[in-house]
Amino acid sequence: MPLEEYASKRKFENTPEPAPGSAEGKFPPHYFCVQRHDATRLHYDFRLEIDGVLKSWAVPKGPSLDPALKHLAAHVEDHPLEYGDFEGNIPKGNYGAGSVMLWDAGTFELLGGVAADAQIARGDLKFRLHGEKLKGEFALVHMKNRGKGNEWLLIKKRDESAAPGWDIEAHAYSVLSGRTQEEIARNLPARESKRARAGASDRVWESSRPNTRSTGGSTAPAPATPKKKSMSTSNRSSRGSKAPAKPKSRTA
Repeated sequence: MPLEEYASKRKFENTPEPAPGSAEGKFPPHYFCVQRHDATRLHYDFRLEIDGVLKSWAVPKGPSLDPALKHLAAHVEDHPLEYGDFEGNIPKGNYGAGSVMLWDAGTFELLGGVAADAQIARGDLKFRLHGEKLKGEFALVHMKNRGKGNEWLLIKKRDESAAPGWDIEAHAYSVLSGRTQEEIARNLPARESKRARAGASDRVWESSRPNTRSTGGSTAPAPATPKKKSMSTSNRSSRGSKAPAKPKSRTA
């Protein structure tokens, strides 16, 4: 799919998306990225740098580290390399209008000893990812003679990076800015800094703003704990002792 198709769908004077140009040296060789795109429907765009362009698949349920899952991936038009770190808002009235998050990025290596274009042509593309969130071996398998002909499956292989039960919503934050989808849609600034959390595959973002990463939205503050009223010393002593009983009067 040539970049002409990408360009024909966009009016670059009306969208912040990059026009095809020269991104030489901007990204490492064999770059990959995943963008979380809240358009008409929320989906993930999975992209591999092959032959100078980003080969792209739209994955409605997103990629996963759970090898038991096989997620539909629709092969879409190639994107320019410049799109590899795009994050922002595509205005209404434009193709793909909505917020775009750089959900993951890194490099990949081909597996199987066959060139990427040949693997795509035969409908079985195997690779190993080295991302911040996605790691290990994956495959894209073409479901031939199905629907429009662009239906593939994105499959995680069983290896040391596999994580049964892995929840994609627990990783709904940008690897570029640390923002949630809602924060990107609202054009909030990037979080101040990030640090690696020991023993975890995700990141902890340090900011003056609350961390709402796990839900992708804002989190209501916890209700305040009511304070107990202090009891005066005189009240405590009076409650702790009983008044002496009055003596019964005797009648003559």
